[in-house]
Amino acid sequence: MNAHPSLKIAQVGHAILQQTAQTITNLTDSTLQQLIDSLINTMMDANGVGIAAPQVFHSQRLFIVASHPNPRYPNAPMMEPIAMINPRMVSHGLEVVKDWEGCLSVPGVRGLVPRYQKITVEYCDRHGQLQHQEFTDFVARIFQHELDHLNGLVFLDRVESPQDLQKITDQSIQGH
Repeated sequence: MNAHPSLKIAQVGHAILQQTAQTITNLTDSTLQQLIDSLINTMMDANGVGIAAPQVFHSQRLFIVASHPNPRYPNAPMMEPIAMINPRMVSHGLEVVKDWEGCLSVPGVRGLVPRYQKITVEYCDRHGQLQHQEFTDFVARIFQHELDHLNGLVFLDRVESPQDLQKITDQSIQGH
């Protein structure tokens, strides 16, 4: 049996997705480490490229970023899943790019979402070490999408017009 089973994913409309997540104070707590592993498994089982703790009913400032090529983003860079604890955007470039996003909590829909093309971020890794990184393009988009979840937002809150929404019939291109 899998020691870190997939968790149930909250769907749009659930109150937890509209709440600001709580700061994590004990970065090396064993239950936090278990949650990280369960988040990674849940995301992989759902073919996501990121997932935030509030999406699995944990109101904590934690998400996973794990870019990989997939049917919707065939040119996405390949990266190992990274747990980001208490993440924040330190700065961003001026360029904003609109691109398609989906979400594991918003099934059947994707939208054109404006995001900063280049960001500088800080977060603690799963070992409690402060990390400072710059992300661009697709990985920057994932980070901003997941950070929104920690602040009570879903991508639908950022879509600028109903014309920027599209129904998805192919579930293999579902989302973040």
